[in-house]
Amino acid sequence: MSARRSADVVVVGGGVIGLVTAWRAAQRGLRTAVVDPRPGDGAAGVAAGMLAAVTELHHGEEALLDLNLASAARYPEFVAELTQLAGIDVGYRPCGTLVAALDADDRSLLRELHALQQRCGLATQWLSGRESRRLEPMLAPGVRGGLRVDGDHQVNPRLLLAALLVACERAGVAFHRVWATELTVTGERATGLTLSDGGTLAAGQVVLAGGCRSAELAGLPPDVAPPVRPVKGQILRLRMPAGRPPLLSRTVRAVVRGGSIYLVPRTDGELVLGATSEECGPDTTVTAGGVYQLLRDAHELVPGVTELPLVECRAGLRPGSPDNAPLLGPSGLAGLHLATGHHRNGVLLAPITGEVLAEVLTSGELPEHARPFTPRRWSPGEPAPAAREEVAV
Repeated sequence: MSARRSADVVVVGGGVIGLVTAWRAAQRGLRTAVVDPRPGDGAAGVAAGMLAAVTELHHGEEALLDLNLASAARYPEFVAELTQLAGIDVGYRPCGTLVAALDADDRSLLRELHALQQRCGLATQWLSGRESRRLEPMLAPGVRGGLRVDGDHQVNPRLLLAALLVACERAGVAFHRVWATELTVTGERATGLTLSDGGTLAAGQVVLAGGCRSAELAGLPPDVAPPVRPVKGQILRLRMPAGRPPLLSRTVRAVVRGGSIYLVPRTDGELVLGATSEECGPDTTVTAGGVYQLLRDAHELVPGVTELPLVECRAGLRPGSPDNAPLLGPSGLAGLHLATGHHRNGVLLAPITGEVLAEVLTSGELPEHARPFTPRRWSPGEPAPAAREEVAV
């Protein structure tokens, strides 16, 4: 059995949320450890990396919009600091986003989204089909309209994860590359973990950042287990042949037959195409139907994609919450904090999540802008509300 070890803070989960939390905690002078058998291999490694605070807006999510915008505003400084510390360019591109409508029904949906954005005071510009094609000439000739959103940017999540790993190591974060098997609770307080190698890890505070698996940790009292669920997303990666100009200059999104599609071009020639949204439990199987749906819809939007080599097909699991918003801060158990349930916005919310959790861990106070996302927003003993149905644009 491994010897007993200790830390001020132990973070369960080494995805983008767990790593940014550990990094910021260590910067505050806390002895910090991360428990994950494969740190840097979370859901963000499958994600496209859209920083889409505006184009991810949905009806009823105005509070989440404020948090998303606040995190997006932090990204340039966040990236600059991380790049300097880790020496890794994370692929941040302030290239903007175009949301396209392929037919009259899609245009009606897009008009509704534009009206919502205007009510929320967001800077978006309506374009005709011709103006949309002038902005992105490779769009299909039938595109009927679009929204230009210059404030929605992108980052490469795989490079972001690599940089966060280096930043954590240089900040003194200890990595335990094993599973956390059970939460230790002593006197109604979380005091550490039992590990899969037989060892234990004592901690002054525990942060549960295990994505869609956050509720699976043994020892969690039922009334504090986070109500998160896996939402499967299949995603494809294509590549521009060497010497060919890119198909797109910015992220392009659309609704095709009511389903959401996006194409995210990288400067290295990669084109990320996604993503399905499937409520089918913890299944990461890539299916023929999912690949067909994505390629079919992408071809209708940008016909040239079918000429590109298909280099990767992956499926990941987003951590969904009942209201599609994250759970941030103290749980109902003393010493246990949550950083999970980010659903579509884990990469986008990385800067502000690290900031919020570092403040909670050092001062015990949840910042004002994060209070709508307290894990205690659902009363103990009462069922969480049903998951909200999304209408994606």
